[in-house]
Amino acid sequence: MKVTMILCDAAQVSEGKLYILGGGWNVAGPGPFPAAIGMLIEVPWDHGNRPLTLHLELHEEDGSPVVLPGPVGPQPIKVEARVEVGRTAGAAKGSPLTAPLAINMTPFPLTPGRRYTWKARIEEEPEDAWEVGFQVRPT
Repeated sequence: MKVTMILCDAAQVSEGKLYILGGGWNVAGPGPFPAAIGMLIEVPWDHGNRPLTLHLELHEEDGSPVVLPGPVGPQPIKVEARVEVGRTAGAAKGSPLTAPLAINMTPFPLTPGRRYTWKARIEEEPEDAWEVGFQVRPT
């Protein structure tokens, strides 16, 4: 399995295509800023037509999860999504299957001058190197 991630201002999926606006940045802020992650998940043929669980979590530069106050107390910034990649009619057996995914986030406060990393993993997959990082500008 392969996951490609890109930081952008906004993302959208339409008709099986990923559209990104303001993509490819790695420095933002310092105040709360719009952010999205455009993802392309490539799944082997034999993993098609079965649900997969994507876990995405924001980490501090020391590797610890970013935690913000929430309605029920401090909560890590994370996203979970169920993805199922179907086999396209007419696709040759053995072809990789792709699923575009757009995750748009509400702006949230992060500490100026710090580096952060979004880390992704897919349930039951040993790969854990799918990540994309950014820095928040100093004030």
